[in-house]
Amino acid sequence: MVVTGAGTPGLLSALDRMPNVRAVSLEGSDEQAQAWASRRSETYVAHDHDPLGHVAAAWVEFFEDEGTLGTLQLEIERTVDALEAGRVNLPDYYLVLQPETLADTWRHWWLGVLAEAAPTRVIPWSPESGSLPRMLRRLPTGRPWPAPRRWLGGLPTAVPDRVGLDHRSA
Repeated sequence: MVVTGAGTPGLLSALDRMPNVRAVSLEGSDEQAQAWASRRSETYVAHDHDPLGHVAAAWVEFFEDEGTLGTLQLEIERTVDALEAGRVNLPDYYLVLQPETLADTWRHWWLGVLAEAAPTRVIPWSPESGSLPRMLRRLPTGRPWPAPRRWLGGLPTAVPDRVGLDHRSA
């Protein structure tokens, strides 16, 4: 599980104190994070190292006119190659903390782009939503992530405030 959003260090610390959970803040490369996560035997493994982090940042920058299409396409290609080669894996879940505090384009990334690709894999959560143990016990099951090349390749046309809307009815 990748944890992201406001209060991530505190939440990781709280998760790490729970039975059958190992949570840590990871620094370093995708490969180092992947190796750490694969060695864990706990029921839940949570960290803050997002294998889609570079793609997410490039997508946000592109739609905020701070980045280029070429940069976004490069990050997509690098990430797809790493996913297909098994150097990194997508997490079972993204736990997005306090999504209401996120900047608009970031909110569209987490709750639009990622949630459209795999709706049950993105969990918005805030302390008001309920307890951490309850949230872990109620993680939904659902379809796996789609093939990365298919959905990540469409990111340049995934406009932030239109992601997830049925364009056929427009």
